[in-house]
Amino acid sequence: MKIILVNKRYGGTRTIDLGRWTLPVVALSVLGIPTFIFAALGFLPTPSISSKQIKLLSTDVQNVWSDALAEQENDIELARQEAESKLEALTLKVAELQARIVRLDALGERLTNIAKLDNGEFDFSDPPALGGPENNLSVHDEFDVPTFSVMLDDLANRIDNRQHQLEVLEALLANQKIESDVFIAGRPIKKGWMSSRYGRRTDPFTGRIAWHAGVDFAGKDGSDVIAVASGVVTWSSDRYGYGNLVEINHGNGYKTRYAHCKENLVKVGDVVKKGQVIALMGSSGRSTGPHVHFEVFKHGRTVDPSSYIHRTRR
Repeated sequence: MKIILVNKRYGGTRTIDLGRWTLPVVALSVLGIPTFIFAALGFLPTPSISSKQIKLLSTDVQNVWSDALAEQENDIELARQEAESKLEALTLKVAELQARIVRLDALGERLTNIAKLDNGEFDFSDPPALGGPENNLSVHDEFDVPTFSVMLDDLANRIDNRQHQLEVLEALLANQKIESDVFIAGRPIKKGWMSSRYGRRTDPFTGRIAWHAGVDFAGKDGSDVIAVASGVVTWSSDRYGYGNLVEINHGNGYKTRYAHCKENLVKVGDVVKKGQVIALMGSSGRSTGPHVHFEVFKHGRTVDPSSYIHRTRR
């Protein structure tokens, strides 16, 4: 291919021979440079997304969001059910604690009446008394509204208060019970009569004046002999002059003796209760007939049993 250039000014011409690949290169350069410029300046249209592709993309996003929302709704429902379940359990716990307080109050009042304690010493119907100097909060101080946890703590404190009162009351009752059990009072027989008193008397065997260190209760042969107080058996066998003898130590320096028994029903070391049958009435030893010789010792010396026989039982 040849290109002829004509010069009008000088009237001459010039011929340029183009090779085989020269023409495509020149054409590409001439057309490609404007195209590049237009593309760089944004005048050429960008590749477009079809409406079908847009619809497919919107459906996928919608499905993802729908699944996420459904999962969140399920989590929220599970959390709500769990919260309701815990709230129901807490409500039942509060009701149980309140019921316990009512029962404790009723028990405390009944025990107070049984123990015959002074009114007001143990008052289970009213909350514990509180006090202290006034100390108002400033306007800048925060005040928290009582929460469910605070209410539970208050119930727990009330139960602890009642429990403490009951423990003190139980200790007092235990002491009263112990004192009542070891309190020597009453007669050593269930049926019979006093046939001889404490002190100077005429001896039934010698006829001379002698000292009688106890009191005698006559009755039916084989009838019950009972302990006048709780204690520990320290003697249970034959003893000179007493016949079959039962001796009981009641503590605090007191002990009692039951003599002339037909049969002893307890042995040394036994713990006996007040009113327990410890022997059967008889006439063993130095005796003229079925009876029980009853002695009371205080700090190692005999005392008149009459003052204990006629004591009011606790």
